[in-house]
Amino acid sequence: MDSRFVEAFVNWYLILIDILLVLGIIYFLKLPKEKRANSFYWLPFLILSFTVFYENLGAYTLYDFEFRKAANAFLGNTENPRFNIWIFNIGNKHISTILYLFLIKSWLEPSKKIYQLDDDYFFIVVQVLQLSGIEPVYLNQPLIFTFGANLILLGSGFYFIGLMTNEQYLSVNPLRLLSFWQMTFILFTYSLTYISSASLMYLYTNYPQLLASLLKIDWVMGVLNLAILVLTVASPRYPYLFEREPYFEFKQSNNPEKVPDLSPQI
Repeated sequence: MDSRFVEAFVNWYLILIDILLVLGIIYFLKLPKEKRANSFYWLPFLILSFTVFYENLGAYTLYDFEFRKAANAFLGNTENPRFNIWIFNIGNKHISTILYLFLIKSWLEPSKKIYQLDDDYFFIVVQVLQLSGIEPVYLNQPLIFTFGANLILLGSGFYFIGLMTNEQYLSVNPLRLLSFWQMTFILFTYSLTYISSASLMYLYTNYPQLLASLLKIDWVMGVLNLAILVLTVASPRYPYLFEREPYFEFKQSNNPEKVPDLSPQI
């Protein structure tokens, strides 16, 4: 086997997230058709699939230098053809942030959803402004990351405020809510990786060993986040582990009395 292929693809992080994707696909395909059409399940599965896709694409660019060089040239980067940060800018800082913002909105109580929806659309507008070239996509983009991370942390704050003050949340065991674990790990992920992501190029130039250590923290938190997404998709098969989300909304019908219970609980 090509040594460059092994170096690019054979590491504990990629192996673990690839395994999580396989599990996610198996559990998602086993869901009844009506549940696969529900955002409670397909949105976590979409985030899982997209994350594994761009992480493996990033590994492929390390293997295929000519592809990496051509992609950089297309984006206007001829000075540093070895960079592949554009993949993670587009995949993580842009698309994944939008997906996570919508996931957070789905967990919020109704009174907080409108604020989070405004944040989602505002972030999309800011991304459009990025097309003007304020932060080239082939370099680190600390402004867009900082803005997106702050919106995610704000949404996490809305969730935990509701968890501590709303009667419907107070009546359930938060340790048996998938939303609690998802929001907890999202909060820790963006908190622990905030500095390293916002100052990536500075650390890469001046403290590469420190950056490597910080990126390993990002990998660990990434695996944990994806594992929670798999649990969300798999939750109908383990109804004794989880409680029904208090504000789980069904969009299949305008009459809530006729909507079947698609939640992961009995």
